[in-house]
Amino acid sequence: MKRTLALIVTLASGIALSAAAQTSPAPAAAAAPAGPAKIALIAFRPVVGSTNEFQRDLGDLEKKFQPREAQMKALADEIESQTKQLQTQGSMLSETESASRLKAIESKKTQYQRSGEDLKKDEEQEAEEAFEGVANKVGSVMVAYAQQQGYTMILDTSLQQSQVLWADGSADISKAVLEAYNVKSGVPAPPAQPAAAAPKPAAPAPKPAGAAPATH
Repeated sequence: MKRTLALIVTLASGIALSAAAQTSPAPAAAAAPAGPAKIALIAFRPVVGSTNEFQRDLGDLEKKFQPREAQMKALADEIESQTKQLQTQGSMLSETESASRLKAIESKKTQYQRSGEDLKKDEEQEAEEAFEGVANKVGSVMVAYAQQQGYTMILDTSLQQSQVLWADGSADISKAVLEAYNVKSGVPAPPAQPAAAAPKPAAPAPKPAGAAPATH
């Protein structure tokens, strides 16, 4: 599930920033400030992704999709086991039996591929919706904070096309906006995750459909 986060952040943050800029009210009867512009910097996408609210929502989505991911894992293990059996017993089987088993394996590979595509699509869609919902609210907090601090422009340093080559660290409002949003949302920080055990070797992915089994 976490593999979708980078994609969702990229897709949604630009929309959220644009919406926040268009919907946030300007200060009432504010005169144009004299002197040079005061520019703020923010790593907007990482800020949204780091909020307590989005981390909570992402955790909820991971739990929601765990049963489907477990089904995918079970199907992959079944394909791998049956493929090894066919490779080991191929020489002892009749052509008809060998062909029948191969057909069954190929059918499961097709099922695995389609189920994986559906799962990925659903994960990405729901994660994108969750990100965009939080991003719009973070955008409003960001604009309000910038107005209170007298900033006249905000640049997003997390965009690939960002032209910021250097800036004084005091111009970066990322931490301040993140803290302000967490306070406003009222969502507590997620509990610390226990230290992860050494990862087990991943199960080999099913071979592409149409691959003939090795025979002895």
